[in-house]
Amino acid sequence: MKRVIIGKNDAGQRIDRFLTKTFPMLPVSMMYKYIRQKDIKVNGKRCHIADRVCEGDTVTVYAPDEFLEQPASKYEFQYAGTKLDIVYEDENILLLNKPVGLLVHPDDTEYRDTLIFRVQRYLYEKGEYSPDDENSFVPALVNRIDRNTCGIVIAAKTAVALRILNEKLRKREIEKYYLCIVHGHMEKPEDTLHGYLEKNESQNRVYISDRQTRGARTIATRYRVLREKNDLSLLEIELLTGRTHQIRAHLASIGHPLLGDGKYGTNAQNKGSGFSKQALCSYRLKFAFESDAEDLQYLNGKEFTLPSVWFADEF
Repeated sequence: MKRVIIGKNDAGQRIDRFLTKTFPMLPVSMMYKYIRQKDIKVNGKRCHIADRVCEGDTVTVYAPDEFLEQPASKYEFQYAGTKLDIVYEDENILLLNKPVGLLVHPDDTEYRDTLIFRVQRYLYEKGEYSPDDENSFVPALVNRIDRNTCGIVIAAKTAVALRILNEKLRKREIEKYYLCIVHGHMEKPEDTLHGYLEKNESQNRVYISDRQTRGARTIATRYRVLREKNDLSLLEIELLTGRTHQIRAHLASIGHPLLGDGKYGTNAQNKGSGFSKQALCSYRLKFAFESDAEDLQYLNGKEFTLPSVWFADEF
């Protein structure tokens, strides 16, 4: 038997989701069985799968001890690197300048040294995060960028901040701007491009079309030409929708692939340029809340810009 007191970072979750995170050794099928049989209770009373827990609630689980054990005490994030380029930090969020080559989340090629694990290690060593003191919450990233893209990524330190920022991102109340260098000169000094993006998981790439197809998602990409040099253009991009590889694929689809991008451009184009990685950086971010942001309202109107971008400086 195990009793758990719901803390601030756990409040508001469905009981089944809370249990899945808190007791990873408990099989989901058995968890649902225990709920039906009243072997899992909230404040001593029967609960239902869709019930949401509140701060201060007591969750009691009557199950074999082997299902209630916690994983090994050595946390995965402790194997991550320690280097972080912090753009801004307060009690709720971190803004980080992710370098080229670092994954934001684990994948098949790299598990331990990722941006999210570096963030968790940083907060753990600062004493701001302890897995032993949390039932289900872990610090998390709000947005993500590709491995070979650098720039600003938002991390939430609390469950409340994560919930609010995820909602603001969904409502497009967080403005994200990128710098990039593309091949060729744009037809217009500024424009908003529209299209449809379809993702191919097996190829790890996306395809752009000007017509709606089954499974395709709408995209909108706004650009502004900052400077032209030789047969290259430095652009500022405002990402109006945030899809996988959107900027790279969208610009390539109109004949202007990114400098250094071998996936959506060609190695022949990039040969001799001196760029072996794509010239793309998430360099500016603005909190532009149109509705109440609760605990994060103080961020409204604040804008953060990287002081230097490697390829823009060279350009």
